[in-house]
Amino acid sequence: MVNKILFCATVDSHFKAFHIPYLRWFKEKGWEVHLAASGNLELPYVDKKFTIPIQRSPFHKMNFSAFKNLKSIIDENQYKMIHCHTPMGGVLTRLAAKEARKNVTKVLYTAHGFHFCKGAPFINWLIYYPIEKILSNYTDCLITINKEDFHLATAHKFKAKSIKQIHGVGVDTETFKPLKKIEQQELRKSLGYKPNDFLLFYAAEFNKNKNQQLLIKALSLLKDEIPNAKLLLAGSGPLLQECKMLASKLRISGMVDFLGYQDNIEFFLKVSDIAVGSSLREGLPVNIMEAMSCELPVIATNNRGHRELIKHNKTGWIVEQNAEDFAYKIKILAKDRDLRFEFGENGRRVILAWYSIQKVLEEKKIIYKSYMGEMEDILWGIH
Repeated sequence: MVNKILFCATVDSHFKAFHIPYLRWFKEKGWEVHLAASGNLELPYVDKKFTIPIQRSPFHKMNFSAFKNLKSIIDENQYKMIHCHTPMGGVLTRLAAKEARKNVTKVLYTAHGFHFCKGAPFINWLIYYPIEKILSNYTDCLITINKEDFHLATAHKFKAKSIKQIHGVGVDTETFKPLKKIEQQELRKSLGYKPNDFLLFYAAEFNKNKNQQLLIKALSLLKDEIPNAKLLLAGSGPLLQECKMLASKLRISGMVDFLGYQDNIEFFLKVSDIAVGSSLREGLPVNIMEAMSCELPVIATNNRGHRELIKHNKTGWIVEQNAEDFAYKIKILAKDRDLRFEFGENGRRVILAWYSIQKVLEEKKIIYKSYMGEMEDILWGIH
């Protein structure tokens, strides 16, 4: 009988963005790959895709239907392994797989940044902490992507049979790599920017957590000293219009480019001078890893994901949620090309050493193979 694995997350775009290499690896190992999530994307290396109405809010009534659908899918297909991602994907899948685990099914869950963490609002601890701790009882392997979450899960004695840490989802260091100067200038011109523009880049959904308002306020403090600065903001979301209004109010609309959703983030990274990050909370941010892979120095706010990646005074700077501090650091880098180059080179070395897709795939292979072996032993009656 062919071995089957089910991947599950809240939305299918999560897999398109982060997990295609891992889907491919299972196909190459001869496994049948199934995927369950909301959304209608067609994804490679997937034998069967189930569209189910998972909602991000833990209180949404459609999650009950999603749970019933998931349980039916799991009971019918007798998976050897299930790997779930995202908070609600992880909650519903582990509940739906409770009975399956009594047989040979192994359930893995990757926490892409616990919603409860140092500095998180009390309500996050009140809601998400007990849910994750209880559901750890139904988890064979809890995979964390930063040191803080790993230590939190172990210190609070989460009951997963195994707790592991990996270095995120991995970055394609061939796609995200620096250009030669002449190539960069040609690409910059094709995107409509001048050779002497000082470009700051940030890609993120426009929501409360990503906090683009901080960057707009910081830039407004520099409009006289660095008039050639441009803030490139890629993404869409509920606070997009509010951010546009703020830029207009601060009279810097001409210095902020709202790029909308972009499929080719690497183009904008490769022509930018620095990367910035303003979020309140991060697990291990891919946007920062991609920027570092392109040899960009980074200025980002103080949270666990940024602290994990950015080596202060080596690859960039960690700053507090303060527009004046952010503006001051931007001004230093705008005037010091050599420091930008030094930080950028150091950052790419960090990514190549720990965070490339190849490195992370090797880490995940070790985890996957340990459960493949366990299951083969069970099936052959060794245990």
